[in-house]
Amino acid sequence: MGPLLVALLILLGVALVVGLWLMGLYNGLVRLRQAVKNAFANIDVQLKRRHDLIPNLVNTVKGYAAHEKDTLERVVNARARATSATAPADKLKAEGELTQALGRLLMVAESYPELKANTNFLQLQGELTQTEDKIAYTRQGYNDSATAYNTAIKVFPAVLLAGMFGFGEEPLFETPAAEREAPKVSF
Repeated sequence: MGPLLVALLILLGVALVVGLWLMGLYNGLVRLRQAVKNAFANIDVQLKRRHDLIPNLVNTVKGYAAHEKDTLERVVNARARATSATAPADKLKAEGELTQALGRLLMVAESYPELKANTNFLQLQGELTQTEDKIAYTRQGYNDSATAYNTAIKVFPAVLLAGMFGFGEEPLFETPAAEREAPKVSF
């Protein structure tokens, strides 16, 4: 064996190791991106459930609080924007607006004792509360997956290759500013 053949075999071995390393890096990023997509799909399931509950809730409130037309229209319009949003960033924004509109609707309902005693309203409110809890849980799972993925594409050496392979940052589901503020209680 000549020195040229040995050098060629060493070079081939190094190329094989680098190729396997690149393949592992790429496959790892693909797995993380798929986990983010799966987590977002889980949120979509819960959001669909919430979207399906809203028309019944609005109709129930409408019967008792007809003069709260502005609040009811905000909820209906926010739901329409949320159901039509397709891009993750648009969906995140639309869902935040819907959450705020629903909060206002439930605050309005507090002003109507007959409505608060209505069994249909109570059932819908309970289902909505359960759904909101599930949404919060799935949002946390999504944010965990998105954070792991975003970190993976930003650390060395993946940062050198992630952009070249088309791996971009995923947005996080953030709590709307209105929800971050502590409620004000006065006696």
